[in-house]
Amino acid sequence: MSKATNTKRITLTDLAARKGADPIVCLTAYTTSISRLIDDHVDLILVGDSLGMVLYGMDSTLGVTVEMMIAHGKGVMRGSEKACVIVDMPFGSYEESPQMAFRNCSRVMAETRCSGVKLEGGVEMAETISFLVARGIPVVAHIGLTPQSVHAFGGFKSQGWSEEVAERIVADAKAVAKAGASCVVVEGVVEPLGVRITNEIDVPTIGIGASPQCDGQILVTEDLIGLFAEFKPKFVKRYAQMDEMITQAVSEYGAEVRTRVFPAPEHCFGYKGNMGHNNPPAAEKKEDK
Repeated sequence: MSKATNTKRITLTDLAARKGADPIVCLTAYTTSISRLIDDHVDLILVGDSLGMVLYGMDSTLGVTVEMMIAHGKGVMRGSEKACVIVDMPFGSYEESPQMAFRNCSRVMAETRCSGVKLEGGVEMAETISFLVARGIPVVAHIGLTPQSVHAFGGFKSQGWSEEVAERIVADAKAVAKAGASCVVVEGVVEPLGVRITNEIDVPTIGIGASPQCDGQILVTEDLIGLFAEFKPKFVKRYAQMDEMITQAVSEYGAEVRTRVFPAPEHCFGYKGNMGHNNPPAAEKKEDK
């Protein structure tokens, strides 16, 4: 059941106006239940293609499809009424041409009713971003360590250590900002570079493994609450350890089922008293001496 819609939803225009002001709080969500829990506490919810790894057990985001993003985007929108909801465009859905990007992005926005889309890439995506923005599709750009290009990077490695790479990433940031991106996610870059990018572009930066000086921060919610325990990136802080809590709860449930402690009378309909389940069969009872 969706939440009541009495609250004005935050827009990317609202967030763009916060450049250099209050930090922008962002988290991922892939389901109605998680989006409902975090909606009151964040400014932006990203339906990330990281769902391929977090929910589906993929080894990267490359197998995620437009259909998957739409299905999860719809679910997140049902649980949210306040946050700006952005949906990731998956690998192969926008790189070929601006026209292809528009077809897929417009479909995602029309079917999910989200606030905008996110694309990975810098200078090479500037033309596409400009094309989309001119046609009414708000865009969040994503530069630095871009997960869809993880194989080109040789793995999930921090970026910007050399002057050459740092200058390329700065050029990417400036290009996507000039093209009309409302915000720029800056992932996995060395901290001084995160500061430099934030200072040199006029739209908000959303850091993930970048710098506390970015205009906002984003994490994968399952990383933050300890629910995705396969690995822990350096930039993740665990605010809870839900995997341990779930394991303990399931262990206790299993023990109570096996000993017939659960379900108890209060969990049963029309309970008529002891039905004999807690007593051994008559043949196994020991005779009184």
